[in-house]
Amino acid sequence: MESSLDYTQANFESILQDVINLVNVETGSYDMAQLKEGCDAVEALFRERIGDPDIFERYSATGYGDTLALTYEGALPGHVMLIGHYDTVWPLGTLDAWGERASRSEDGRLKESGPGIFDMKTGLVQGIWSLKALKDRGIEHPTVTFLINGDEERGSVSSRPMIEEKAKEVDAVLVLEPTLDGRVKVARKGVAIVAVDAIGIEAHAGLEPAKGASAITALMEYCLAATRLADPAKETTINVGIVEGGSGSNVVAGHAHAVIDIRLKDPQEKDRLNEGFDAITWSDERVRIDTIRDWNRPPMVFNENSRVLLDVLKRSAQRMGRELGTAEVGGGSDANYVSALNIPVICGLGAVGGGPHARHEFIYPEEIPFYTALVADSLLDLPLLPGREAEVLSEHVS
Repeated sequence: MESSLDYTQANFESILQDVINLVNVETGSYDMAQLKEGCDAVEALFRERIGDPDIFERYSATGYGDTLALTYEGALPGHVMLIGHYDTVWPLGTLDAWGERASRSEDGRLKESGPGIFDMKTGLVQGIWSLKALKDRGIEHPTVTFLINGDEERGSVSSRPMIEEKAKEVDAVLVLEPTLDGRVKVARKGVAIVAVDAIGIEAHAGLEPAKGASAITALMEYCLAATRLADPAKETTINVGIVEGGSGSNVVAGHAHAVIDIRLKDPQEKDRLNEGFDAITWSDERVRIDTIRDWNRPPMVFNENSRVLLDVLKRSAQRMGRELGTAEVGGGSDANYVSALNIPVICGLGAVGGGPHARHEFIYPEEIPFYTALVADSLLDLPLLPGREAEVLSEHVS
């Protein structure tokens, strides 16, 4: 029987065209009209390529892109979820100003470029074609749910409850975010954002400086103290990314604002950091400092459940003559939410390329067939329940 890799290689041009078509629909995270058009395009692609889902849900939230949940019931036991997002960081009009779309790298490899092509519209299309590769060849599969959201680049604010709800119903989760140079992502740092507002007392800096209480000075003291909470040994980093305030050089600042980014690998670091922030003091008690701590994404931890899932993916890759590498990264994704529920999850099964969130964002198209086939074959090999021995089925069809 034709293997999954043979199938995806034979259909490579159609898969790549689907990617280009999705990239041509701009879906900036803050443009509701474009997000609706993009969500419509994604839904239409699912229905065109793999048919109407057995269960279809489309959720709307004011100010965010819609979230799709499409379930295709299978004859085999088990339930797998594939997660992806269609929103990008690029505003409307970026496509027209992008420039060259197809080129070659220094080593001669073909590159395809465009806003969102790497992060992560290629992964979306690969996920669709992975199930199509099984259906078109008449191969039975477990039940597959696709969870596709339109607010991932904004922290999955509206879709997080649905991600967590659907994840609790499945046996394993694969996230279609881009690879790291071809390696899948087994761990990600957690992310927190701390917004800091300092309210001081304005005064003339030359005539009556003592009557003023500088919000900027207090904010600097606060931010410096915050950065000292970082712990390189535990890979906990703290970055003050935004600082603004004051109204003039001759005015004691009455207001100042900062935004602090926290990345942590160890979930237990959250308690230490909270205590550390609570203990920060500043020299002028007349200044009031208010903070909002948004612990946006918990760390994605590589545990034993996910190790079993990784072994499945590695076996599938080996049958196609490839060794599958792994990576731990600092950026967060929706895999973080799944990991916190102790559900087997592997991220980074999408595109091979580079330049996420950059003007040179690109993919290597020739890698599409392998990673699409990898997901297809792994759907058949996935452990049906945590702790239950995997049923290796794809050996009979690859």
